[in-house]
Amino acid sequence: MSTSPSDCLHFDPKETSIQKFHHLMLGAIAPRPIAFASTIDRDGRPNLSPFSFFNAFGANPPIVVFSPSRRGIDNTTKHTYENIREIPEVVINAVTYEMVQKMSDSSADFPKGVNEFEMVGLTMQPSDLVKPFRVKESPVQFECKVIQVIETGSGPAAGNLVICEILRIHVNPSVMDDKGRIDPHKIDLVGRLGGEFYVRASGDALFELAKPG
Repeated sequence: MSTSPSDCLHFDPKETSIQKFHHLMLGAIAPRPIAFASTIDRDGRPNLSPFSFFNAFGANPPIVVFSPSRRGIDNTTKHTYENIREIPEVVINAVTYEMVQKMSDSSADFPKGVNEFEMVGLTMQPSDLVKPFRVKESPVQFECKVIQVIETGSGPAAGNLVICEILRIHVNPSVMDDKGRIDPHKIDLVGRLGGEFYVRASGDALFELAKPG
């Protein structure tokens, strides 16, 4: 860490602890959408876990990417990542304010094979085209096939970029407007910030800007 005449603090990843640098990144790169990812292992055991390293990266073909990163504490991989290596399919469920507590509860470090749907009280709904279950309580669910996994490193907190192609989107009509689009006031999404903070994307937090031209 150093300072300059501009009074900014400067952090070099080679000179800063992983934890400190991670906190700085997540505090500034926010709010982040949450991929509530449902997977299944080769024995048919479901897993459900949230990831805020997530976004959309194309519409033709429709691509989303999320990262079940390696654990910073002990450098182990997460069950979601292991399941995707066995069964390259995933359902990404949108997270609303109504279900945010159960989403958070599902991130607990449960032993492998534990069904997080059952542990937190969410409903498994069969998918149409993939093996993993959808979260019935989520108003938007993306059935995806995994087309590539890119490991960005082998050390603690390294990312595993799971590149997914959307095969089908399920949308609850209750969150749509009269033009057939998803209404941000109705869907009431939640985003991730740094530390223990989240943001509710509704009410006074929403505003519109006209596009140039």
